[in-house]
Amino acid sequence: MSESKEYLTLPEENGSINISEDVIATIAVGAVREVEGVSGMMGPHGASVSDMTTRKSAQKSIRGVKIDMTGTAMVLDLYVTVQYGTAIPELAENAQKAVMAAVEGMTGSAVGAVNVHVGGITM
Repeated sequence: MSESKEYLTLPEENGSINISEDVIATIAVGAVREVEGVSGMMGPHGASVSDMTTRKSAQKSIRGVKIDMTGTAMVLDLYVTVQYGTAIPELAENAQKAVMAAVEGMTGSAVGAVNVHVGGITM
């Protein structure tokens, strides 16, 4: 059973560069985990990432990132948990900036939006 993956394709002079959505998700997770106050990632339906590793239906967002590459610029949805006492609007803005800079810097492709979904708080 092969899993179909989406790829970001960047046409170049001598061919093309194809970047897997898994690579983009890894870049986004690496950037968001560096943001102060983020305590973890979760799936879009509230399951923690560690709970989701055995559920096949959750593979699209197993890292807590959902990517839409259908428009002219990709849209990323991040599903995070935050540490208690963290100012959520500030954390979300910092996460958006960090993820946008990391993904655009490493892939060379525009990010149209980064939506931050806070699904839990850790003490």
